Amino acid sequence: MTGFDTEFDTVVRSRRTVTPEGERAVAVAVRGEVIAALYDYAAPVPATEDIDLRDVALLPGLVDTHVHVNEPGRTHWEGFDSATRAAAAGGVTTILDMPLNSLPPTVSAGALEVKQRAAEGQCHVDVGFWGGAVPGNVKDLAPLHERGVYGFKCFMSPSGVDEFPPLADDELREALEEIAGFGGMMVVHAEDPALLAEPGGPTYREFLDSRPGESERSAVERVVRLAAETGCRVHVLHVSSAACLDVLEAAQARGVAVSAETCPHYLTLAAEQVPEGGTAYKCCPPIRSEANRDLLWDGLARGVLSCVVSDHSPSTAELKVPDFAAAWGGIASLQLGLPAVWTEAARRGHRLGDVVRWMSANPAALAGISGKGGIKVGNDADLVAFDPGADNLIDAARLHHKNPVTPYHGRTLKGAVLTTWLRGRPVDGTPHGRFLPGAQ
Repeated sequence: MTGFDTEFDTVVRSRRTVTPEGERAVAVAVRGEVIAALYDYAAPVPATEDIDLRDVALLPGLVDTHVHVNEPGRTHWEGFDSATRAAAAGGVTTILDMPLNSLPPTVSAGALEVKQRAAEGQCHVDVGFWGGAVPGNVKDLAPLHERGVYGFKCFMSPSGVDEFPPLADDELREALEEIAGFGGMMVVHAEDPALLAEPGGPTYREFLDSRPGESERSAVERVVRLAAETGCRVHVLHVSSAACLDVLEAAQARGVAVSAETCPHYLTLAAEQVPEGGTAYKCCPPIRSEANRDLLWDGLARGVLSCVVSDHSPSTAELKVPDFAAAWGGIASLQLGLPAVWTEAARRGHRLGDVVRWMSANPAALAGISGKGGIKVGNDADLVAFDPGADNLIDAARLHHKNPVTPYHGRTLKGAVLTTWLRGRPVDGTPHGRFLPGAQ
């Protein structure tokens, strides 16, 4: 055919291809591992394989920058094989693994090497790593940065695991100054420990009351102040309380280098829905009211919150005892984020392009992950065939998560992932994910 120097490996066509320029009818031509060209949907493109999705949407692979894989050390909770299978099944082609819940936590270059050896050969999607900032490891931060972590996670309140303690204010300042010195980023679990309490009993209301929204706001105020004073780039993790939004918006307007994310469970679930003893819903910070959820959607629409990521933090079913004071706090949702968010986003009048921006383009940009986050020439051919109109009844036992625990069990979500391609190859059960090199 004229106009083509060589044949492409694959062309994937969709009348609903979501590109950075909008949703349009496109044929995506793949050569090797990258998107080589974009053509009109019906263009006669020579390729070894020609796939026509028709009205099934074609999205870029999602980028989930907040995943607790837990391997090594707590691999019975989750591991790289099961987590990355779940990611691919949910349309996620890139994950960044958090430094805690694994043993050892990723707080030194040696610990990063241990984690990478554990993950080697198991990854069904591409994987990058966060480092950790804990008391006493300031001298480990630059070596971790040099070895390709995307930034550093810290807690301002107890993390739930003894081996990853929180930073006091003076320690947080010292770490921010160190990270600013080499141009890195700190990502912060922001809850003020002075405003937290032990739950007064086993119910969800008592748990929710023990972690008020003001604890998040107070911690975010401190983070903003320290970011402004040190010049360190800071990202606030898993914002659950709308009380934080005006603080974040004012700081962003002043030019403080602070961004923030929220999670599917805060956007799609509400305290009023949590059943008695339903500790699959327990996470920290907690799922709050329906009115609060509406305000989070508003903050997302305005860009105060830029990313929607899973905070996938699974555990065994045995740790989810029906007592909100005693149960492990974490939501398992890595495979379900896309349909969960799309269900609620569509109901509120948002488009697939909005979801792609929040769950792919913006997380990739936040972390500095090159070649990811959009269907454009030169990017990795990370693609997702997504049927946005499909009814998706969730059965926890059929998910790829290692443990069948999720608050979405029994819910019918809207939208289903049909195929996921990683760098031009369908994810088919043979691991061909790679470790990512760090912020570019």
